[in-house]
Amino acid sequence: MRYNILLIALLVLSVQSCINPIKQKNPEPVVVSGVLVRRDTIAVRESFISSLTPNYVAIVQPRVNGYLAAKLFSNGMPVKRGEVIFRIDNRKQSADVLSAAATLEAARANAIEAENNYNRAIPLAKIDAISKAQLDQYTAQYNAAKANVKSAEQNLKNARLELDYTTIRASIDGIISTSEAYAGDYVGPGTKFATLTRIENIDTLCADIAIPVAQYLALSGRKSFTYNNKDLLSDIELYLADGTLYPLKGSYSFTKSAVAASEGTIVIVVTFPNPDYLLKSGQFARVKSNIGAPQPRLTVPQSAVNDIQGVQSVWVLKADSTVEYRAVTLGNSYAGRQVVLAGLSDGEMVVKEGGTKLSNGQTVKVL
Repeated sequence: MRYNILLIALLVLSVQSCINPIKQKNPEPVVVSGVLVRRDTIAVRESFISSLTPNYVAIVQPRVNGYLAAKLFSNGMPVKRGEVIFRIDNRKQSADVLSAAATLEAARANAIEAENNYNRAIPLAKIDAISKAQLDQYTAQYNAAKANVKSAEQNLKNARLELDYTTIRASIDGIISTSEAYAGDYVGPGTKFATLTRIENIDTLCADIAIPVAQYLALSGRKSFTYNNKDLLSDIELYLADGTLYPLKGSYSFTKSAVAASEGTIVIVVTFPNPDYLLKSGQFARVKSNIGAPQPRLTVPQSAVNDIQGVQSVWVLKADSTVEYRAVTLGNSYAGRQVVLAGLSDGEMVVKEGGTKLSNGQTVKVL
């Protein structure tokens, strides 16, 4: 029995002698990759939420009254300029053309008769066969007849124009909307259907960019608002609702004349070409653009930034080979680097890789 107890005690001492030296050793420092904070001159890139609107819209309104005879388009489909989209019953206008043409012929016949009477009266007046008053009468009748011809010609033109108005054509290329009027409805000025439909030109679509006045002045380097902001924006991109980058770049169009006083913003309109009609009016749009001239910014590799529950941070390498946890405020990213707006200073070094298991104040070995 005593022999067994002694044996156990010896085993315990032996194990402790093996463990204690391990406990007394200092842990090996974590090996990390470090990189200096870099100052780059880059453009300030901002993101804006907007929606797409047509470049311009044509309102289709009939110019004559009448019963709608036909609607010749499919709702929501493309139409071309000059394409017939509505027809109005034109029987009245056709009759007016015939009546005006007949009136013109009668006016021309009267003018010929008046001209002949005038030409015969001139030599008779020279030999005093007729009085001066009679010659004046023939002259007045001739002039009145010529005026009646001109009036009748104009009436015929107007009648033909009214007839032409019964055929309604698309005034622009675009996407045609629906119409509440159907065949048999009485349409035209002063009626329930004074407007038949609208056509949206979407060869080019517009997006409004709202920039706070303070930011506009700071980034533009100006002291007051100006209407010519062509040089303010560059590299304008459009991202669709699913995050897809639209392949065609945007361009500056114009600056809206009024500043939104309630919001304190300046609205700049940018346009995007839409040759294949991939974009639709009213579609959600996220517009990204460089604003103003490039400015110096502190940057770090994107791999150096940690994002935990929405808080961005980096591990800063100290002179004593320890690391310090540092929350940072980030700006834009570009070419694998991240702009740091606050939290770092020029010349500091951060952990580029291997910082996932670090703790504040921990000793590290920098590669």
